[in-house]
Amino acid sequence: MGLTLAIYRIFDLIFLILFITILLSWFPNIKWENEPFRSMRAFSEIFLSPFRKLIPPIGMIDISPIVAFFMLGLLRNVLVMLLSNLGL
Repeated sequence: MGLTLAIYRIFDLIFLILFITILLSWFPNIKWENEPFRSMRAFSEIFLSPFRKLIPPIGMIDISPIVAFFMLGLLRNVLVMLLSNLGL
C-alpha cells in the first residue's frame, strides 16, 4: 500500500503544479524568466508539450491541458490499480 499511495501523491503533486502554472498563465505580468516560475513552467512543459503538438488551439483557447489532465488521471488510475492488484 505504501508504493501505491506514493504514486498517487506524486500524481497529485504533478496535477497541482500543472494547475498553478495554467492559472498563472492568465496573468500577463508574470515574469516567467524568474524563479520559481521558470522551474514550474519547465516542469509543466514536460507534460503539456506533447499534447500541444497533437492538439492545435481552437481559436484563442488551448484545450491541450484538459487532455493532459485526463490522460495523466487515466495513467494514475491504471498504475494505482495495477500496484493494488500486486499488493504494493
